Amino acid sequence: MSTPSEPGQDRSDPGLSVIVGERRRLINLAYRLLGSLAEAEDAVQEAYVRWYAMSRQRQEAIESPGAWLTTVATRICLDLLGSARVRRERYVGAWIPEPLPDRTEWISGSAGGGRAEPADPADWVTMDESVNMAFLVVLDSMTPAERVAFILHDVFRYPFSEVAGIVGRSPAACRQLASSARRRIRAAQAPAVPAAEQAGVVRHFKEAWEARDIEALVGLLDPDATMTADGGGMVGAVLRPVRGSERIAQYLIHIADKAPGLTLLERTVNGRPGLVAQHAGVTATVAAFSLTGGRITRIWAVRNPEKLRPWTENGQS
Repeated sequence: MSTPSEPGQDRSDPGLSVIVGERRRLINLAYRLLGSLAEAEDAVQEAYVRWYAMSRQRQEAIESPGAWLTTVATRICLDLLGSARVRRERYVGAWIPEPLPDRTEWISGSAGGGRAEPADPADWVTMDESVNMAFLVVLDSMTPAERVAFILHDVFRYPFSEVAGIVGRSPAACRQLASSARRRIRAAQAPAVPAAEQAGVVRHFKEAWEARDIEALVGLLDPDATMTADGGGMVGAVLRPVRGSERIAQYLIHIADKAPGLTLLERTVNGRPGLVAQHAGVTATVAAFSLTGGRITRIWAVRNPEKLRPWTENGQS
């Protein structure tokens, strides 16, 4: 997405840099609300379109353009969240939030491609615990109002008085929504695992998968582990979650046998150690993991090509 601008806008406008400077924060907010970089990009673009559609006089009458843009972008996201459940009913298989690479890997070139700068707009998304895959999956189980109230208050630190003005509810109602969202998070979250520990387990998992060592894979997986795949009906993917360490290990070996030449790369996925599977140099799968007690409890494997756009367009090889 290019920098928002419209024909006839005066580039010398001293407020223009402030308006454009809000884009990073808005992309961060919209991605957490929607779990989709493409939809976040569209929501923010629409907010800017509405800003530039106003006369200069109306723009100058707005005391805080940043607050105005936040309100508009959030309400657009609310509308999208409201319609998302209907769209998900038509979605083929499981829906998993869109995975994001780590921008430091793009810059350093450790992910290949040798780019000096990551491409827009994924570079705007700041990585922290509020974008790890386990967290986003829990967010997706919330009502749109819960999700918005929680993200605005607990992640972006907006007071409930401002959250209320954005979502059109009372501060007390927003407080209750955020509290309900917190209970969901606490109920679903496993104890935090240090990134170094997760990286070690994921590395052993990669090596066992490459060696087709089913016993090693089973040993790295929790007996009650679950693997969920998202192909969106566009590529082959198991439509229902695979449950149990032995079934997951067998399924992974089956995949490896069907795709000779599959290359596995250790990459940061939504701020946590994960894996990227490439076939013939093309990113085919991005996998995120959750661990408990040194074993893998959840695997989220995204195969939908539309959700792998940031990995494909930025030379992740």
